[in-house]
Amino acid sequence: MRLNENAVTRRDVAAAAGVSETIVSYVINNTRYVAPEKRKRVQEAIERLHYRPNTIARALKGKGSSHILFIVGNVSNEYYGSLMQEIDSVAYDAGFLVSLMGFRNTPDFISRILTRQVDAVVISSSAMREESIQKLADTGLAVVVLMTRDYPDLSGNVSRIYTGIESGIMRAVRLLYDKGRRNLVHVDRVSLNGHFSNRQDLRYRGFCNQMEACGLPLHASSFITGCAHYDELYDAVCARVRSGAPVDGFVCRNDPLACTVLSAIRACGLDVPGDISVTGFDDSRMSRVIQPRLTTLAHNQPGMAAAILETIKHMLAGGPPEDRYFQTTLIEREST
Repeated sequence: MRLNENAVTRRDVAAAAGVSETIVSYVINNTRYVAPEKRKRVQEAIERLHYRPNTIARALKGKGSSHILFIVGNVSNEYYGSLMQEIDSVAYDAGFLVSLMGFRNTPDFISRILTRQVDAVVISSSAMREESIQKLADTGLAVVVLMTRDYPDLSGNVSRIYTGIESGIMRAVRLLYDKGRRNLVHVDRVSLNGHFSNRQDLRYRGFCNQMEACGLPLHASSFITGCAHYDELYDAVCARVRSGAPVDGFVCRNDPLACTVLSAIRACGLDVPGDISVTGFDDSRMSRVIQPRLTTLAHNQPGMAAAILETIKHMLAGGPPEDRYFQTTLIEREST
């Protein structure tokens, strides 16, 4: 654990916020009521000064909190639950505790994290902005990012785990192309907050790159995006199928989307895979039980979990950030 001789203290935070050290303590520990305006000033000072509670005391003891925070886009997603289980298993055996937390796009999100005693943060949320991740890295926390999109300017104490999603989507497109499918549609995420994809998103990019590599055209009807709910996606798929524009394959960014697409296609009186093929991603439980069973891609979750822990331990020991690379496994089933 690196010790900064100029570490920020609670007294510094109190002075910057114009409050007493007692008020700072109340905000950090959430033990007493603090007026919203004062609480906001304290949280802003904590973030501005990069204050971490008990940093010096813990460093002098030669140990940290052994607490890892895992920030994800959607805590109800089966993929994150499964990956969390893998991470928790290897982390617990190594003496670490792991907490799961959903990303919140609020002004005080980063400052709240910094008031907690965590040694490392693992991030898997494409909605989390690059500047927010950079703020965490700038405090000296060990930060590990599971790469779902590009972060071109991210620097400092950040390790990247490339999970294979871009090449995985490319393999799904190639599979359908090799089966004679030429009119493919990419199905983007469902988002209540308007977090939709562009070429920085690795799934979106993989689809576009492989379409171009196969000589297939890309146009507006090659994408279904902008849906806030699954019911809206269902209607959008039905509208696309009935529009008259040719479509013989859907490449979906995850399995729940693919299952929704399957249902919509069949509601339109078409056959999967006779008329239209469908691929998903993540190899969820539903992909194995829906009819027809879903062609999908599986992550190497045990390998990723081990790499995350190894990288964190390496960074906490003073080593430089490390990047790790994985590939997905294509699981071909009846939907293609």
